[in-house]
Amino acid sequence: MESKELFKLDYEGFTLWIDCKERAAIRFRYTAQRDNGNVKRYDHFELGPGAPAACQQFSSQAYGNGYDRGHQVPANHLDDSVNAIHQSNYMANILPQTSQMNRGAWLLTEEIIECYRDIDDLLVLGGIIWGQDTSNDIFASSHGVRTPDYFYKVIVRGTGADERAIAWVVPNSTEATKRNLDYFLVSIDELEKLTGDQFPVADYAKHDKPATSWLIPYGCNKS
Repeated sequence: MESKELFKLDYEGFTLWIDCKERAAIRFRYTAQRDNGNVKRYDHFELGPGAPAACQQFSSQAYGNGYDRGHQVPANHLDDSVNAIHQSNYMANILPQTSQMNRGAWLLTEEIIECYRDIDDLLVLGGIIWGQDTSNDIFASSHGVRTPDYFYKVIVRGTGADERAIAWVVPNSTEATKRNLDYFLVSIDELEKLTGDQFPVADYAKHDKPATSWLIPYGCNKS
């Protein structure tokens, strides 16, 4: 998933690939393992070290206009480390997400990971698709970034013949509610064609698209 045109940024527990021309991380990767922590979420957002100023957003202030400061890698999956949670709030990991998407379909993908990481180690890969809609690019002046039209995520669990994968392409719109998550399912094959990237998923698992998202196990602690 690496490109010479991207700036690779390794933080504690996760990696971002930043397109400096866009001042945004367009890919991310991390491993979600058994939840052994419950460090309190950090509320402060900042530009943060690591990336050159020319590769970062102008501001860490809230976006407003119905958009949240949306995490690509969520703090809750890093809650065994104060430092990692702090780093997840660097603006390199943040992009405009509609409130409905951030607190709806995207959140549900995070909750699925939160539950299944207690069953298996999970490889989580994702990123953004800018798309062609320029009407939502309302933070170019204030923050220096466009608004992605879509966010995608892949979860891989198991190894060998037991490897399974699931993927979504979630529209950054008010329709991206929890109830609608299954409409955004895609096969890995479809996602590779859409993004032009190759994902480390077994060939036999790339063709399958589940009929529904993985169910939240009964009694799962999503905190």
